[in-house]
Order: sequence, then structure tokens, then C-alpha cells
Amino acid sequence: MISTLLVANRGEIARRVFRTCARLGIERVAVFSDADSSAPHVAEADAAVRLPGNTPAETYLRTEALIAAATAAGADAVHPGYGFLSENAAFARAVLDAGLTWVGPSPESIEAMGSKVTAKRISSRAGVPVLSGLDPAEVTEDDLPVLVKASAGGGGRGMRVVRSFDELAAAVDSARAEAASAFGDETVFCERYLETGRHIEVQIVADGHGTVWALGERECSIQRRHQKVIEEAPSPAVGHRLREELFEAARKAAKAIDYVGAGTVEFLVTSDGRFFFLEMNTRLQVEHPVTECVTGVDLVELQLAIAEGNRLPLEPPASNGHAIEVRLYAEDPAAGWQPQTGTLHRFSVPGDVRVDSGVVDGSVIGVHYDPMLAKVIAWAPDRATAARKLATALAGATIHGPRTNRDLLVNVLRHKAFRAGEIDTGFFERHGLDTLARPLGDPRLAAIVAALADAAADRGSGPGAWRNVWSAPQRRMYTVDGVEHEVAYTYQRSGVVVNAPDLDAEVQVVQTSPGQVVLEVAGVRRTFEVGRYPGLVCVGPVALTPVPRFTEPGAALAAGSLVAPMPGTVLRVAVAAGDRVEAGDTLLWLEAMKMEHKVSAPAGGVVAELPVTVGQQVDVGAVLAVVRPVEESEERP
Repeated sequence: MISTLLVANRGEIARRVFRTCARLGIERVAVFSDADSSAPHVAEADAAVRLPGNTPAETYLRTEALIAAATAAGADAVHPGYGFLSENAAFARAVLDAGLTWVGPSPESIEAMGSKVTAKRISSRAGVPVLSGLDPAEVTEDDLPVLVKASAGGGGRGMRVVRSFDELAAAVDSARAEAASAFGDETVFCERYLETGRHIEVQIVADGHGTVWALGERECSIQRRHQKVIEEAPSPAVGHRLREELFEAARKAAKAIDYVGAGTVEFLVTSDGRFFFLEMNTRLQVEHPVTECVTGVDLVELQLAIAEGNRLPLEPPASNGHAIEVRLYAEDPAAGWQPQTGTLHRFSVPGDVRVDSGVVDGSVIGVHYDPMLAKVIAWAPDRATAARKLATALAGATIHGPRTNRDLLVNVLRHKAFRAGEIDTGFFERHGLDTLARPLGDPRLAAIVAALADAAADRGSGPGAWRNVWSAPQRRMYTVDGVEHEVAYTYQRSGVVVNAPDLDAEVQVVQTSPGQVVLEVAGVRRTFEVGRYPGLVCVGPVALTPVPRFTEPGAALAAGSLVAPMPGTVLRVAVAAGDRVEAGDTLLWLEAMKMEHKVSAPAGGVVAELPVTVGQQVDVGAVLAVVRPVEESEERP
């Protein structure tokens, strides 16, 4: 029996495992980096051990530090969560060698599936259909398009789609560099790229006594950067016959390596019903809650029971209804999915939904870890109702702080193609991010609300300040996504009167306070909750930046300056000062929040300045390069 469990992880998954431990009476031990010292998972643990440092390499990826933490806290078992060392065979061995219970598959099983190349070979021998791998050096024009993949990869890292033979060498080099940085293994391979395949995975649970469950399938086709964003169970594209074939293939793959524990076998399914093995994840998946919602099982509880040597029932429970999960990220989809940082002032999601989060009000989103804030999951008897419940809950969520992908998620869930189940891995490209990422809410109306709330705060709450005589209107300015919105209003005997020529409807002010404004718009009364913070006003889903009437004089950036969109580390540099570049050419790569980000030339010219070097840490707004027009650069000494 496990009495004290250390979770060798952080954030959402640590909190998720702790919830099951609390219900089962197992004491919880957390580990934390300096950046996570006030994180929710630390506060919820019975004991916590500091891992000095901030970066994953200094903290959550240090085997010896994690084993020492377990020993110091008196833990008798270790759960790896997902990510970090969860699929590291050496870590699993170290846990077992220390006399601790490892909540996961054997090191040998992890090793067998840890390399995608080896995993394909094993699965093929077991009779599972696979897409044959290609040596990058042997790829020809006839093989295109291909997907370059890191053999030890995951989470979309080390992946590149290549459609032109001229791009292959650069894509392989880039994928190798990212794979080496992320996984310590630069091995990459290529496989045929299917533009419109569906990503279907089967949840496997196996005990140490020969029983292997195929516990339903999940649809994970809506992805960005080859990383899942929306997942659901069951798949709307999988009928009874295909489901049985997928289940049998997944069981074969698991039995081929004597798998024990919870894991996932992933497949690519074509439009004509064929399927091919992609990989096996030898851990709990991020999207496991949708399986829990439709089967009623607690997968973490099953993991713990199997680790204690218990038997599974011979048959898995049946599925019921439909569940959909979205991953809520601090990122800007319209700006190349750039991660966002800052303080999350308020966070809450209404409605009958499950929220698995790693954050609370006041959490700081930093640069060292994945930018996922939470997973929001809805269950209903049918798919349409689950999608509607989830979209409504997200649209009404209070998320005050860094920009998120919330609007994109709501728009996808409400999209007619999604509702019809017409989804695949090319969903974003086919329907366009411009459409899918369009903001919720009306920024013009939000600016009026923000102005009235700010005015109420400045003068004190209440409708007062009316005047008997005419006065010039007062004005306030806000920006939303770089667009300025000016609001003019006057105080009259009847109350506050707003001049809103940009709106097609009449606006009447009913009540104002610093935190709430009530308006009648075209005869319909609406109440707006307002969050006001330094440099930020949030009105529903709209975030506004107040524009000060008088700005502080400051140093202007040199023309042509490219600044860091986020804090990060300079990973690679592709140019040198004096080089000629064309619009769109990559100048350098930044690494932030576990992802690689290109910094490209906005226009053709000459690299006049390059003040950064590989390995340098840069803050948001730091100048990375200066590109000047050719004529201008030739005139300068």
C-alpha cells in the first residue's frame, strides 16, 4: 500500500494527482522550483521540497534531486505526471533502485516506446499498421510532403512539415537542434505527411496479471504546431467496426512490450478508414479527463492500484455520453501562437464543467514552463450539448491578465464544421485563423464601459457630478489589439450621456460603479462586470489598455528595430551584421515556454545591428536586431 506519494511534476497535473490522493488518504509531497514557490500545487501538498533554480534543467529534470526530495519527505512512491521525466526510463530505474514504488510502466517498456523509430518497428512486428519511416538523407521529391519528427519527441517539438525539397535540409537541421535542446537526443526521421488525417488515440490500462483494457478512444485532431488543443471522447468519426480494429491494434502494441499501467496508443486515421500507428505514450495523457468523464473511472486511482499490484476486472466499464476538453493557453493565436506572460489577476469558469487548472487568482505566468493555464471539460449525453455547454462556459469565463486562446476555442466549438464532426489535423489551416481567432465581444462597447467604470472610480461611486450648464465632453482613450477607441461623455441633469457615433444603436447609461456598469443598448439592458488593474481594464472577454492623456518622454527605438515579443533565450542566429535579407527571412530563434519561436525580417534590407548572441537571455521588448532599407544602410558609415 502506498502511504506517501511524491509527484515529480508541477502545476495542473500535480494538483490533479493530489486530488485523488486526498480522496484515497494518501499523503501528498510536492516539489517546486524557485519560480513555483507560491504555486497552488505547493500549497495543496502535505509537504513540499524545494528544487533550487528556475529552469526545468535545474529543477524538474534532475533525477538525483527528485530522489533526494522523496527520501527527505518520507515518500514511498513517485508519480511522474506527464512531461518532464514521465517517459524517462533512467528516472524510472532510479526510483525503483531507491526502493520506491514507481507509478508507471517498467523502465523496459518506457525504453521500447521511447524512440519512435523503435516503437514503429515493434508495433509492425506485432501486426499493427505503421507509416514507414524514411531516413532524411534518402527522401526524394516523390516522397513529399513529409513530416520531420524527433524520435524522442513529444508535444509538437522537433516536428517540421516539408512540402518543397529545397526546404528539407534546413527543416532537418532545425528539427535536430530543437530535439537536442528539448530531449537531449537529436535523432530525427521522416514519414509521409497526410494533410487531412484524423488523430485518434486509444486509452490503454494494463495490470501486472495479464489483463489489458482498451478504455475507449479519443479524437485529438484539432491541433496547433502539432500539439493538441481540443480533445473529445468518443470520436465522431469512429464507428463500431473501426473502433474494434483500433482497440485490437492498441492491445497488440501494449502486449508486445508487456505493458503495465496507464498509457495511450496513438493512430493516424485516413478519410477512407485506414489507420496507422504513430507512437505510444507510456504515461498519463493531458487529455485523460474526457475518458474519465465518459467511463466514470479515475485513471490516477487505477494507476495507483496497479502500482500496488492489484488486478483489474476482466472487462472495462462501458462508455456513456460525450465529453470534450479544451486546453486554455496563455498565448496569442493571431500572432503565431506567441506565449504570453504576466499576472493572472482573476480566473474563474462558470457552469456545469470540470476545470483542471494549475493556476488561481494572482498566479504569475512566467517563461520557464508550458503556458497552459487549465483544461476545461464538459460532459453531456450527446456531442452537440457537450459542445454548447463548453462554449458557453468559456465565453462567460473571467480571465483577467495575459492574453489567452479562449476566443479561438469558443469560435471553434461554435463552428458549423466542428458541430458536424468535420475535423482533422488541417482544421485551422482550412478555416483560417483570422476567422477562428476573431475576438469575442464588441471593443467599442467595452471601451464605453471601461470609460464609465474608470470615471466612477475617479470621482467615487454613484451617478453624481451632473451639471446645470453645458460643458465640454470628457474623453478617455483605450486600445484593443492596437486599435484606439475614444469615448466622449458628459454629465447632465439626467445623468451621464455617452456620445457613441461608432455604434449603430443608442446607448443609455443606467448605473455605473468602478466594478460594474449597466447600460441599455438599443433598448436591451445589459450588465457588464469590470476588472480594473494597473494598465489593464477587462470588460467581459475584452481586454483594454488605457491610453494616458500625457505620456512620459522616453527613448525611441531606432527605425527597423525588431524587439523580443516575450522573454526568452536566443537559441540560434541565422544572420550576421551586414547581411542582406528579404522580407520573411528568419533572423534568429527564441526559446520560451518549451517552444521555439522564429523572429523574421518584416521587410527586405540589411542587418544593421545584431546586439544578441546565442544563449543570451532577453526580456520582452529587448532589441534583437535592426534591419534598415538597403539605400539607407548604404548611406550610413
